[in-house]
Amino acid sequence: MTEQTEQTEQTEKTENSAQVHPTDRPDRADRPDRADRPDRADRSEPPGPGTGPGAALQPLGELRRWPRSFADRLTAPLPGVRAMARLAREGAIRPRPEGLRAIPDLPFAPGPLPAADTDTLAVTWAGHASWIVRIGGLTVLTDPVWSRRIFGIPPRITPVGVRWEDLPPVDAVVISHNHYDHLDAPTLKRLPRDTPLFVPAGLGRWFRRRRFHHVTELDWWEAAEYKGVRFDFVPAHHWSKRGLTDTCRSLWGGWVLGDRRQRRLYFAGDTGYGHWFKEIGRRYPDIDLALLPIGAYAPRWWLQDVHTDPEEAVQAFADLGALRMAPMHWAAFVLSAEPVLEPLTRVRAAWARAGHPRKDLWDLPVGGSRVLAES
Repeated sequence: MTEQTEQTEQTEKTENSAQVHPTDRPDRADRPDRADRPDRADRSEPPGPGTGPGAALQPLGELRRWPRSFADRLTAPLPGVRAMARLAREGAIRPRPEGLRAIPDLPFAPGPLPAADTDTLAVTWAGHASWIVRIGGLTVLTDPVWSRRIFGIPPRITPVGVRWEDLPPVDAVVISHNHYDHLDAPTLKRLPRDTPLFVPAGLGRWFRRRRFHHVTELDWWEAAEYKGVRFDFVPAHHWSKRGLTDTCRSLWGGWVLGDRRQRRLYFAGDTGYGHWFKEIGRRYPDIDLALLPIGAYAPRWWLQDVHTDPEEAVQAFADLGALRMAPMHWAAFVLSAEPVLEPLTRVRAAWARAGHPRKDLWDLPVGGSRVLAES
C-alpha cells in the first residue's frame, strides 16, 4: 500500500468518525421564527459570469481557487443548540412503527435499461437521488449511491434499482453536494479514476485526494461541455457539511444537462423550496424533465428550509416551467419522520389538485425507466 493510499483511507476514516447525519443541521444561532426571517427572494444573487445557456464555457478539469466558505450563499439561517435540543426532546427523527409498515409496498420494479443512442433522452431511477441519465449519447450518473448502508443511518429499505454490473460504461458523474447520502465514497471507488466528474465549487480536492484526475468544479450559473453535452451548475436552497469543521466549505446545487438538440434535464439534488426555481426556469426555459426531491421533510419545522415536501416539489415544478417531473429522494433511506409511503401519495394528490396532466408525472418505481418520446 502506498503512502498516498494510506493517507486517503485515513482521511475517509476521519470523515466517517466526524460524520453529521445528512438531515442534521450544524450549530449556529437558533432558528428565528419564520416571520422574522429575511425573504429568500430579497437575498442578493451571488456573483457569477454565467447567464444560462449562453454563458461562456469553463475549461474541463481546471484547478481553481475558491473562497474558504460559501456560507454567504445560504438562503435561510442554520439552526443551533436550542433547535437541536428540541429535536432530541421530541424524538421525531424516524417514522412511528405504523409509518414503517408500508415498506413492503414501496414501488420496486427493476428492469432492463432502455436502448440509447445520441438522440435518446432517458432516465432510470436507481433510488434516492441516483439516476442513470442517457443524454446526447452519454451515460451520466447523478449522486451515485450504490451502498446498502450509509454510516449513521439505517440500511436501505429498498435495494438499488440497477445492479452495478448491469450499468453501461459511465461517461460522466454529477454531484450535487457533499452530504453522505449524495456523495458515497464506496460507490465512487468503483469508478475508473479517469471518469469525468462535475462537482460543486470547493469539492474538487475531495476527489483529487482519491486520485480522480478529470474533475471539473463549477460555481452557480457556470457551465462546461463534454462530448456535446452541456453541464450547467445551478443554485439550490441547501448547505454542505461532511465533518465537524467543514460547514459550507464547498458549494451545493443542482444541474441542468443539455444536448445538441436543445433538450434539457434538471437534476435538483437536495433543496428546500424558494425563489431559485423561478430563476432557473427563466434562464433555462422549457426544461423537458425535472428530477425533484419529495422526501425527508418531517418534522417540517426542522427540515423545511433544506428539503421540499411533495406539495412544494409540485410548486417548484410549476415555477421552473418544466414539461415533466420525476420524483426522487424517497423510498430508499429512512432519513426523517414521515411515513415511508406518504411522499408518493401526497405528490400524486398535489399533482392532481394543480391540474397537471397525469402523463407528465413520471412517478417511477425504484429501478424503473422512461424515455422521452420524439416530439
